[in-house]
Amino acid sequence: MISLVVAVGENFVIGKDNKLIWHLPADLKFFKSVTMGHHMIMGRKTFDSIGKALPGRTSVVITRNRDLTFPEGVLVASNLSEAIKLCGNDPEICIIGGAQIFAEAMPIADRIYLTVIHQEFDGDVFLPKPDMNVWKEVKREDFSPDEKNPYHYSFCQLEKKK
Repeated sequence: MISLVVAVGENFVIGKDNKLIWHLPADLKFFKSVTMGHHMIMGRKTFDSIGKALPGRTSVVITRNRDLTFPEGVLVASNLSEAIKLCGNDPEICIIGGAQIFAEAMPIADRIYLTVIHQEFDGDVFLPKPDMNVWKEVKREDFSPDEKNPYHYSFCQLEKKK
């Protein structure tokens, strides 16, 4: 199973200046629950934006630059198919960004964990919008702002149509 794990604004923006645009603790908790115990495939810029290997998960970083060094335990691949092979028999491989990796992975993905923040944001990186002729929403939870989470947001799960 290959899953994309991504948060977007209503305009499908996912970042600006290699950073998240919003602060949404509920999404960080959701991200942790989905990725814990799994391999997370990401591009080098996404790894740089996180700044470290996250505990309880295996980071697989895709980069063309073989001269870069990464913390111990981080696996390095030169392309998506090599990264997937490095994940071995993980029952759910999580692709966590950035936009180029999402675009490349979407045709082979089985599931998308999509957090939608119900506001448009200014950004410079966007998720390719999932084609709803290919995907169907199988689960959705809607939330209102609270003292920790300043936006309306939804956790959606999309599955590839058979």
